[in-house]
Amino acid sequence: MHAPSSVRPQFFGLLAGLALAAGLVFASLVVAGAWTRIAESQVINVTGSARKNVRSDLVVWRANFSVDAPTLLEAQQRLSADLGRVTAFLSTHGLTEFAVLPAQIHDITARQRNGDDDTTTNVRVGFRLSQVIEVRSSEVERVPRLAGESGELLQQGVTFVSEGFEFIYTRAGDAKVEMMAEATRDARARADQIAAQGGRKIKELRSARMGVVQINPLYSSSTTWEGNNDTSALEKTITATIGATFALQ
Repeated sequence: MHAPSSVRPQFFGLLAGLALAAGLVFASLVVAGAWTRIAESQVINVTGSARKNVRSDLVVWRANFSVDAPTLLEAQQRLSADLGRVTAFLSTHGLTEFAVLPAQIHDITARQRNGDDDTTTNVRVGFRLSQVIEVRSSEVERVPRLAGESGELLQQGVTFVSEGFEFIYTRAGDAKVEMMAEATRDARARADQIAAQGGRKIKELRSARMGVVQINPLYSSSTTWEGNNDTSALEKTITATIGATFALQ
């Protein structure tokens, strides 16, 4: 005989109820086991973290300009004249501290055909001299705006090209020390919460291992094994971690 159809839903419902009850019992045992391990352990290992938003206080601006001339002497004279124009431009805008890197010399060549055997060779037809200017300033907003005004130099015949900016937070070293202390406090707070679940208290800090510090653009959470040190963004986020071992009472 087959069981009445009305019995089957009740039967399956009973099985579902038993499965749910078994799952809750298993979860309780897992939690109880974790608390037991905490209660029986003599130390606890936790990771603490700290995060700080900072603003770069130094900008490095590099730009280059170059001249072409048929002779080296003429190229040097033109480069010197352009350097004077660039220096005047920077000084007019209040930038008097900058570095002028040594000039680079390159040959300008052209393909020349040999009429005797119809071959071609490279022949030097002139010289190209280029120079790099490096500006370091605490005016992290004004210098990038000034780069946008460098079109004045183009109007004077100077082939002035901006190479971009580096934004640096010079107090990163001090910030790292402060953040390690904050990360340790965070680790202690986490250890206190975990230990309390097992009915224990934290006695003392046994050891601490500093993690990799990450300096990223604002709010970025990018990480690398060697640590990021962003120079592209004016606003940055510094993140520090520390692994700590605490003794339990």
